[in-house]
Amino acid sequence: MFKEREITSWCPGCGNFPLRKTLKESFNKMNLSYKDVVMFTGIGQAAKMPHFLKINGYNGLHGRAIPPAVGMRIVNPEIKVIVESGDGCSYGEGGNHFLHNMRRNLDIVHLAHNNQIYGLTKGQASPTSGTDMRTDVQPEGVTAQPLNPLRIALSSGATFVARSFVGDREHLAKMIEKAFKHRGYALVDVLQPCVSFNKINTYKWYSERVKKLDNHDKNDIEAAFSKAGIWGDEIPIGVFYEDEREIFRDHFPWLDNDEIISNREIDPSNMEDLLTEFQ
Repeated sequence: MFKEREITSWCPGCGNFPLRKTLKESFNKMNLSYKDVVMFTGIGQAAKMPHFLKINGYNGLHGRAIPPAVGMRIVNPEIKVIVESGDGCSYGEGGNHFLHNMRRNLDIVHLAHNNQIYGLTKGQASPTSGTDMRTDVQPEGVTAQPLNPLRIALSSGATFVARSFVGDREHLAKMIEKAFKHRGYALVDVLQPCVSFNKINTYKWYSERVKKLDNHDKNDIEAAFSKAGIWGDEIPIGVFYEDEREIFRDHFPWLDNDEIISNREIDPSNMEDLLTEFQ
C-alpha cells in the first residue's frame, strides 16, 4: 500500500500535491506494492516526490534522473521504473538524456512536472516558459521560444507520448496507468501550476484551455505532431501517440540468460573479488 507523508516542503496549493495523490491511488489501483516500483528523480521541487511518498527512490544530480533509471531497467526487468522530475530537470539539465533514451526505447515511465518555471530556485524561466514571461532573472521578459517536449519526443522515437493536467485527476490517473501498461519509453508531460512563482499559467488559466483529444488516431504520427503543436487558447491533453517496437533489452537477449541480481544470494562479507577489481 502506497502512503503519503504528512509533512512536505511544498507550498500550499502546489501542483505536486494532486499529482502525488493521483500517483498513490494509481499504484494502489494497479495493485503495486512500493517494493514493485522504484522512482528516480533529479533536483527540484518535483524531484522531492520520493521524499514524501513511501516508495523506493533514488534522488540524483540535477538532470541526471534517467541514467541510473537506465541501469536499473537493464539489470532488473521485473521492477517498474519511473523517472519523475520537473520541466527544468527533465528538458533542461537532463535534455541530453531525455533525447537519447527515447531513441533507445527503454521500458521506463517518465512523468515530467511541467510548471514552466524553476520553482526550487525561486522562479527563473525554464525551457518551457512562455515568450515574454517576466521573472526576477528575466525582468525584460523571456526572449527564447518555449521548448515543445511533445514534438521533441515524437521526433526522437518515443513510443508513448501523452499530456495531462493535475486539475483533472481522473484524466491524469488514466494517462499514468496507460503509461505503465506501455512497453517502451512512455512520456507523460504533466501540466501543473507553480502557485508561488508562475502567476500566468495558473489552475484557472489551464482549466479554461485544456481539452481532451477527441477523434484522434494515436497511431498516426503526423496527426500527433500536428496536435502537439497546438498551444494557446486550446491545449490538447491525452495520448498523442503510441506505437510498438523493440525495447532496449530486446537487443541484448543474453541479459535474460542470467539470474537477476535482486534474486541472488549475496554475502556482503565476501567482497574480495569486487574490491580486487577496483584496485
